[in-house]
Amino acid sequence: MTEEYKDLKLEVHNELLSILEYWSTQTIDHEYGGFLGKIDFYNTVVPKASKGIILNTRILWAFSASANYLNTEKPKTICDRSFVYLQTYFKDSIHKGVFWEVDFLGQAINKRKQLYAQVFTIYALSEYYLFSKNEAAKSWAVEIFHTIEKHTKDNIHGGYFEAFHEDWSQIDDMRLSHKDLNASKTMNTHLHILEAYTSLLKIYDSAAVKTALTSLIHVLFDKFLNSDYNFELFFDDQWNLLSNSISYGHDIEAAWLLIEAAKAVNDANLIKKTNMLAITIADMFLETALDKNGAVMNEKNRKTNEIDTDLHWWPQVEAMVGLDYVYKLTNDKKYRDASKKIWYITKNHLIDHMNGEWHFRVDQHHIPYTSEDKVSMWKAPYHTARAFIKLNEE
Repeated sequence: MTEEYKDLKLEVHNELLSILEYWSTQTIDHEYGGFLGKIDFYNTVVPKASKGIILNTRILWAFSASANYLNTEKPKTICDRSFVYLQTYFKDSIHKGVFWEVDFLGQAINKRKQLYAQVFTIYALSEYYLFSKNEAAKSWAVEIFHTIEKHTKDNIHGGYFEAFHEDWSQIDDMRLSHKDLNASKTMNTHLHILEAYTSLLKIYDSAAVKTALTSLIHVLFDKFLNSDYNFELFFDDQWNLLSNSISYGHDIEAAWLLIEAAKAVNDANLIKKTNMLAITIADMFLETALDKNGAVMNEKNRKTNEIDTDLHWWPQVEAMVGLDYVYKLTNDKKYRDASKKIWYITKNHLIDHMNGEWHFRVDQHHIPYTSEDKVSMWKAPYHTARAFIKLNEE
C-alpha cells in the first residue's frame, strides 16, 4: 500500500470520529426524546420537526457499526437510546413492521408500511445485535423478515412490492419520496433488501434468509442490470421499465453490496459472477459517472442525455468503497487513483468545515445548496460511517 493511500485511510478514519462526535453532541433531542428530526444548512435546529424511520434506523446502524469497528463501548448510550426509541414509537405491535414517521412527541403521523423502511430496520437491528447481544433486537429483526416475506413478496413475477397501508393492504401511491416515480418495484429498495438480508444472515443462520438473499442477487442481475451495466430504477408489477434514468451512486454501491451478498450465501459461482460483474460495472462507472475533476455526478437521463452534475454527498463515499473492492480484485491502481480524486473533492467541498458534518450536495462549481438540511429524513450518518469503516478493513 502506498503512503498516499495510507494517509487517505487515516483521514477517513479521523473523519468517522468527527461524524460520530457531531451526531452524538448535536442531534440528541433532550426535550422530547430520541433524536432531533431536522437541523438546517446553517446548523439551526428546526423546532418540533417530525421524526422519520430512515433517519432513526440509520443512526442506530451507524453507531452500532462504529462501535463494532472501533471495538469500544463508548457509543452504547447512543445505540441503546436509538433502539429504545424505535421500539417505543415506531414499532407497530398490531400489524407488525414499523411506521414511516412520527411527530416530535413520538405520535405516529404516517403509518404506511414502506418496504424500504422495514429492511432498514432489519439492517440496523442486526448491527445493533452484533454490538449489544440484545436478544429483543434479534427477535424483532427476524419478525420483520418473516413479515416482509409474507406480505411484500411477489410470488408470481418475482421481486418485492414497494409499499402498503398500515395493515399491509394495497396502496395506490407507493413512492418512497416526492422525487421518485410511483412504481411498484424499484432498484433502490431491492438493493437495500439485499443489504439487510446480508446482515441478518450474520446473526440468524436461516435457510429461509439464505434462499431469499440468493433470489435477490439473481433479481438484481436478471431484472435490474441492463446491457450497459447500469441498474434500471423503476418497474411495474410485471417488470415493464418505467424510467430512463441512471443513478451513478446506486450503480457503484450495488457492485460491492452484491459481492458481500454472494459471500454471505457462500456460493462459489455467485461469488465469481459478482466479482466479474463488479469490475465491469466499475469500469463503466469510471467512463461515464465522473466529472472533469473526478467527482461523482448524480444522474443521467438516457432518453435526453441530460446529466445532473450536482455532487451529492453519498455517491462520493459509495464510489470510494466500490472502487476499493474492485482494486482488491484486480490490483489495478486506476481504481484507487480514482478514489483518491473523489476524496480530494469530497474533503474540500462536501465536508462542512465551518458548522460540522457534511453538505447534502454542491453544484458543479462546488457551491453548496443552502436549502438542503444538515439532518433530515434522508440526511444521516450511515453512508459516510459505513464507507469509512469499509475503507479501513483489510
